[in-house]
Amino acid sequence: MRITVDIEEDIISDAMELTGEKNKSPAIAKAVEQYVKRMRAKEFGKRLREGFYDYPSTNAEVEALEII
Repeated sequence: MRITVDIEEDIISDAMELTGEKNKSPAIAKAVEQYVKRMRAKEFGKRLREGFYDYPSTNAEVEALEII
């Protein structure tokens, strides 16, 4: 999808440097993708800490099932 956004040049340069991309569009696409992944992981961690997910097995039971 093509969009037009105003982003300061120093931010674009930082994004290109941090993502390793040589062009602006791929750098911004990669930066946005990584941001979304981090926010989803953060939300998952929050829900996990709040007990949103119910895991009936104890830690010892899970460790006993692990195959080395």
